[in-house]
Amino acid sequence: MAKESYKRDKPHVNIGTIGHVDHGKTTLTAAITSVLAKQGLALQRDFGSIDKAPEERERGITISTAHVEYQTKKRHYAHIDCPGHADYIKNMITGAAQMDGAILVVAGTDGPMPQTREHILLARQVNVPALVVYLNKVDIADPELIELVELELRELLTEYNFPGDDIPIIKGSALKALDG
Repeated sequence: MAKESYKRDKPHVNIGTIGHVDHGKTTLTAAITSVLAKQGLALQRDFGSIDKAPEERERGITISTAHVEYQTKKRHYAHIDCPGHADYIKNMITGAAQMDGAILVVAGTDGPMPQTREHILLARQVNVPALVVYLNKVDIADPELIELVELELRELLTEYNFPGDDIPIIKGSALKALDG
């Protein structure tokens, strides 16, 4: 697959996916490229091409940061898919230090987990200026649980001096978006 080339005539944004292991960061990254590829704005990247290392594919986790490019009608994005596993947190820090904004991915089935908290703290410490939350797996979670998870997330974001009441929380299923 040839590398997509982009004209540099749009504002550039460094964005990243952060959050707990297995909450769907890489699946969301693949889904974003899939949706944008249908509009001719990206090269579609599947899960396996984002998690490239044999150990990543074997264990089903992201170990090193992966880089994906895409664009929308208004912006060009360099997207960093960060590892969520605690053993690879230093790789997340390296990626987060370059971010203009981050997508905090949280599984609606689990809610905030230890690396969710740690990633929010690290985003604050390296001054990631903007966050949006993607509440994933809402198709398989109880609607009342989703409401509780959203409240818990807003409190957690506020605890780390992010505007918890104002940060957008987008609810969806990265897997369903990826599957079309």
